[in-house]
Amino acid sequence: MTLTYLCTLGLPDQWFAELAERVPGVRIHRLAAGEQPTAELLADVDLLHTSEWFPDAAAVPSLRCVQLDTSGVDHVRQTSLWDTDIPIATLGGIAPVPMAEYALMTILELAHRMPLIQQLRDGRVWPSNADRLARLTPRQLAGATVGVVGYGRIGREISRLASPFGMRVLGVKRTVSPTAASGKFDTGRSTADEDPTEVFPMDRLDDVLAQSDILVVVVPLTALTRGMIGAAELDQLPPGALVVNIARGGIVDEQALLERLRDGRIAGAALDVFDDEPLPADSPWWSEPHTLVTPHVAGLAPQYHAQTLDLVVENLTRLAAGQPVLNEVDRVSGY
Repeated sequence: MTLTYLCTLGLPDQWFAELAERVPGVRIHRLAAGEQPTAELLADVDLLHTSEWFPDAAAVPSLRCVQLDTSGVDHVRQTSLWDTDIPIATLGGIAPVPMAEYALMTILELAHRMPLIQQLRDGRVWPSNADRLARLTPRQLAGATVGVVGYGRIGREISRLASPFGMRVLGVKRTVSPTAASGKFDTGRSTADEDPTEVFPMDRLDDVLAQSDILVVVVPLTALTRGMIGAAELDQLPPGALVVNIARGGIVDEQALLERLRDGRIAGAALDVFDDEPLPADSPWWSEPHTLVTPHVAGLAPQYHAQTLDLVVENLTRLAAGQPVLNEVDRVSGY
């Protein structure tokens, strides 16, 4: 079967050359920035590879799959394609390793007071011995409990990395199952079969929060998860807890977190996502002590091109064979 593939992304020429080599006969169409496809092309497309651009569902009668260039799908829910039965596939499975490494990096930075040390460096201040002991003594991570909200491929990788440091990991997820979900793209680093993490259903969230010296938020943004970590949930954490958000803005109540950082109930936070992105220049987060702020970079994957190519090749091959695509979104759960 000959398939028509339309890509709206600025991928390199070599990427498309390899795609043509690995999927013989595929008709490849690339849209330049600002270019609009013809009605004839849209009517013939089998797989649309896109990030932010979505045609009206009526314009793509032959469409058999939307391959997103993102792991999240919150931006797709308002499109007419969401209300069809056309499979929507995410980029899930590409970012677990870099996202887990980011989480562990920021946990280590917060535990070792790096935000304060950076402020001293910026001010060219060498602290007194008393000040070093009072403000810069690190917290011990061995024996600490990490609560991961949204325990899936990323959470398992966090658990794998945290274990050698002597940290205990508790996971929370919508559905607790003894086996990993099928039909998902994986880069081969998952250790689900060996994972010692104790995983709880969402109705046990408060129990996990109460034990979490460090909270890592990885849950996807859906109608059910929007605002799920609010003032009440933050107050369940032990005094002096750390918070790491690598999920999406809108899940953690930023004002509630800010208040608890300022009164000391939360000792530190690492935030890669925000309600408003780009983060406004006048946001208090830019200058908030005890906080690490990054511009939505946790999910950037060093092997992005190669891994994305593998996923697109696999899903084109599956379409040609009449098989379900990998990483298909469950529209009921919202991810």
